[in-house]
Amino acid sequence: MAEEAVRPRLGRGLAALIGDVDEATAPERAQAARKVPIEFLRPNPRNPRKYFSEGQLGDLLGSIVQRGIVQPIIVRPLPDLPSAYEIVVGERRWRAAQIAGLHEVPVVVVEIDDKTSREYAIVENVQRVDLNAIEEANGYQRLIDEFGYNYVDLAQIVGKSRSHVNNMIRILHLPSEVREMIERGEITAGHARALLSVIDPLGVAKRVVEKGLSVRDVEAIAHADHGNGPEPKPRRARTKDADTRAAEQSLETAIGLAVTIHHRGETGEVRIRYKSLEQLDALCRQMRESGAR
Repeated sequence: MAEEAVRPRLGRGLAALIGDVDEATAPERAQAARKVPIEFLRPNPRNPRKYFSEGQLGDLLGSIVQRGIVQPIIVRPLPDLPSAYEIVVGERRWRAAQIAGLHEVPVVVVEIDDKTSREYAIVENVQRVDLNAIEEANGYQRLIDEFGYNYVDLAQIVGKSRSHVNNMIRILHLPSEVREMIERGEITAGHARALLSVIDPLGVAKRVVEKGLSVRDVEAIAHADHGNGPEPKPRRARTKDADTRAAEQSLETAIGLAVTIHHRGETGEVRIRYKSLEQLDALCRQMRESGAR
């Protein structure tokens, strides 16, 4: 059977394992879900996701506290550790379950090799999780380099358009400093795609961060670079009032993490940045202890 005919079935088999299609279409018959101690699970070193945002874990944490883990974690046995399993799909659920203090989690055990485990991990992430643009692009590139996917197969399996896949992979050609800005969340995927068309992507990326340029502003710069119109006037950066800065400093002192407050009229948001899961765990523990008092 031709390689091209085999590829799309991987996506459907993975979808069956994680509940998106009927299980009868899966290439492997998974065993029934069962519960195992949470400490028996190990993270997947092949997972393309390197950052687990506070928002994603927080949303899952709230759901797990209320309803438990609804969707089982897909795992495979570890031959060197008879009682342990490596996570194939569901590492976010496992991390959130630890924060929630669960002792057991539901799992479905599958018998797959390293290659298939890596393939599942990449496909599952780009299908179901909001990766940052660099993680998503790296996932697509690995599927092409390691498993021979073409753009048509990738688009079909991950449920994206061919042009989206192509544009995301092109982001990897931006300068390393720009890619780091994307990973840090300083510029969006939309900005990144627009930067592909400007003459000086690094210089324009710095202006995006410093002056708050929109995606349309960057697109206008690209048109101007190619002689298609004038460059836009940058918007004046907003300055924070003393009360807001004082509130940020007060919160930072209280929790020991960087805090940013954004006002939108009478509403707004508070962002807390952490650099490791240990810092996130400590923050969650601190908030739980404060709520109990």
